[in-house]
Amino acid sequence: MTEPTILAIESSCDETSAAVIRGGEVLSNIIATQAVHEKYGGVVPELASRAHQQNIIPVVTEALNKANVTKNELSAVAFTRGPGLLGALLVGSSFAKSLALGLNIPLIDVNHMQAHILAHFIDDPKPNFPFLCLTVSGGHTQIVLVKSHLDMEVIGQTTDDAVGEAFDKTAKMLGLPYPGGPMLDKAAAQGNPKAFEFPVGNMPGYDYSFSGIKTSVLYFLRDRTKENPDFVQENINDICASVQHTLIKTLLKKVVQATKDLGIKEVAIAGGVSANSGLRAALQDYAKRYSWNVYIPAFQYCTDNAGMIAMAAHYQYLAGDFADQYASPDPRMKI
Repeated sequence: MTEPTILAIESSCDETSAAVIRGGEVLSNIIATQAVHEKYGGVVPELASRAHQQNIIPVVTEALNKANVTKNELSAVAFTRGPGLLGALLVGSSFAKSLALGLNIPLIDVNHMQAHILAHFIDDPKPNFPFLCLTVSGGHTQIVLVKSHLDMEVIGQTTDDAVGEAFDKTAKMLGLPYPGGPMLDKAAAQGNPKAFEFPVGNMPGYDYSFSGIKTSVLYFLRDRTKENPDFVQENINDICASVQHTLIKTLLKKVVQATKDLGIKEVAIAGGVSANSGLRAALQDYAKRYSWNVYIPAFQYCTDNAGMIAMAAHYQYLAGDFADQYASPDPRMKI
């Protein structure tokens, strides 16, 4: 059997990305970031869709050229079906459908969150099944029991806001530039993580709640700045470190409980927040404490990228899991 060569397209939010994979090896992973959102302090869906339309052909062309692959060598075209912004998803799905139809090759629709998890199979070391994956981003916070490449079960998730939103909204309240999460992480590295205490909702089981910490930070800043108008400026590193410490401790507390309950020592992280240096360091510390084998993806595969879409598509291709031209984007797609 000839090794499948797949072009994958990711357009779920504000990165336009294309990748080529052959036989399970990612040959290229091109990402175009949209700077247009910086002055708004967050992603503007309509502007994201327009930027995807501008970027998609150059990005796909560069991905094919870097991989030294022509369109006629492709075995299939894959795209992110969801979850994500509807307008952004439509750009990627429409392009992928048109290309697959024109080349008369299969179409593969990929779940964005499953792809984040399968990014762990791009490089070594690769996790052993079953493993637990803490999947954390601006839109999702989940603990996923991964039984095989295509068999995953969400065993815990946020009941309101994602942890990535808590990072971003805190950064915005502190006046940090966009993107807020990485800026907060950078400031936290210079601060005292135990300088201030912030409460987080304690949900049953493996679920999370992060709406409360945003409110507590808001009131904390309001009260302290009444006493001292320069409080934020004078204490910003300590505030960032304390909020980050609280969020990470909350995340990993549930993971610890799940590993004990299920008897699993294989633990991974995935999603945009897995690029957070504090979370990566804490996971390594927990690994020593609880004798876990931990898996942390390379930075280029943490944030949204087509390399992870390509890896998911590879396993779907081998399983004969193809889509048709009626596969519409699903902004609320679940694992």
